[in-house]
Amino acid sequence: MAYQVLVTARSFGKVDGPHRDYLAQHGCETHLRAQANPMTAAELRQIIAGYDGVILGLDICDASVIEAADRLKVISRYGAGVDAVDLEAAARRGIAVTNTPGANRIAVAELTIGMIFALARNLPQAANAARRNQWLRTPGWELAGKTLGVIGLGAIGREVAARAAALGMRVLAYDPYTGGDEPGVEHVDLPTLLRDSHVVSLHCAATPETENLIDAERIAAMRDGAYLINTARGSLVDEAALYQALTSGKLAGAALDVFRDDPPTDHPLLQLDNCISTPHLGATTVESAQRMALMAAQNLVAVLRGEPCDFIVNSQALSRYRSHA
Repeated sequence: MAYQVLVTARSFGKVDGPHRDYLAQHGCETHLRAQANPMTAAELRQIIAGYDGVILGLDICDASVIEAADRLKVISRYGAGVDAVDLEAAARRGIAVTNTPGANRIAVAELTIGMIFALARNLPQAANAARRNQWLRTPGWELAGKTLGVIGLGAIGREVAARAAALGMRVLAYDPYTGGDEPGVEHVDLPTLLRDSHVVSLHCAATPETENLIDAERIAAMRDGAYLINTARGSLVDEAALYQALTSGKLAGAALDVFRDDPPTDHPLLQLDNCISTPHLGATTVESAQRMALMAAQNLVAVLRGEPCDFIVNSQALSRYRSHA
């Protein structure tokens, strides 16, 4: 009998590549059920029963969804973040949760660098003015010689740091979980990074420890007229504090690819000329989608077939519950 596989990741079914053939070749019958926006837990809960595996987008997969999943053996996240999945609830039910770390690192890093250029040269404002037959030539600033602070030096953070260094920027990094051997990167503590950086870019995971990492107090510690970029997770930033900093002039600008509620509705930050907002498109390149799709498919098949998988993120919890069974 074929494995029944639910796919909620939106771009999985949109991009060409070997991922769908891979699933078919390994006995998977695929059901594409992606919606225009990520599913709520209530929406996912209504359709999860009867599936052996799910390739999950940014949909909310909480304990109530896990309880409704009567056959589920694997949740294969199409992406690196697993903050929308209840890992402990999955482990209790013997469900492995996998992810695709590094598959989107180039795409997100390039978007981050693009955001820095856009902020530096006021590109959105100039382009919008040109549509109104206005030639806005606001002086910008050069990246060379400026300091970029990278918070979180994982796969994406390292790619951003390398590109910034190649552009002549001084790169500071704060990450308590990594070493200090990256060329062109100075490892510093967080207060030093915030104080000295012209641009601060966030590249860390959403955890209880990073909730509101950039709050009013830390914004106050940043350089006057600095810029903030977030292409990681919306929960890292206190959005009310950021709005206050942008309207008061404490920060000169921000670029956000993620919001706490994704997608946001009538959000005050969307109305600010000095805030560039994009619709969580960091990983949305053809190349990144192809890498993530194949990796997600491979992870799912490996778990379903009982084969080794290097990207099970709740493996310790699974072992703990199995040892007590």
